[in-house]
Amino acid sequence: MSRYDTLAYTPSVRRVQEEMGSATAAGRRLREPAGEAEPITGPVADFIRGLDGFLFSSVGETGWPYIQFRGGPPGFVHVLDEHTLGYLDVRGNRQYITTGNVRGNDRVALFFIDHARQTRLKLFGRATAVPADENPALAGRLESPRTGGRVEQLVTIRVEAVAWNCPNHITPRFSQDELSDALAPIHDRLASLERENAALRAELAARHDRRPKD
Repeated sequence: MSRYDTLAYTPSVRRVQEEMGSATAAGRRLREPAGEAEPITGPVADFIRGLDGFLFSSVGETGWPYIQFRGGPPGFVHVLDEHTLGYLDVRGNRQYITTGNVRGNDRVALFFIDHARQTRLKLFGRATAVPADENPALAGRLESPRTGGRVEQLVTIRVEAVAWNCPNHITPRFSQDELSDALAPIHDRLASLERENAALRAELAARHDRRPKD
């Protein structure tokens, strides 16, 4: 039974599932209470550490959701323990919409997607965002790796539930580093062929120069 499903399948959602004929299948996952927060398993932790960005959704006091992209080097989102994620938030456009939303309602949703491997992960959690100097020890743990720029806040997410999402319709896309790694053998082979071709041209030129002159 999935805690994520229990949190996501509200009465309104269940009514739609009944209308669309999927309530029976969904109901099999809702026979027992959701229980306590789910731990971050090894595969989930490895997946999060391997990505260079994610989508962060919060809700404002108007009731409207707000989605923000957060990026950095792979591993900039740290798995602090089996229930907590954290990262150093750097200065951006200084609107602070996500920060304000989190202070009013700490419930958030995170969406991690690996386009190259057509895999995605959904996460429910409770977030905090505090000035970086409030917890120097934690700031030190999150320092490497981190997003480049002026650090302003420590963001932590207490994970409530996670779910691997359907891979359908994920268009494969590759980062510059992924393409560089994949194409490295081809570049090496081309360089080798170019050297071989240059050597053959030089040999042919030398043979031509050694031919008897009429």
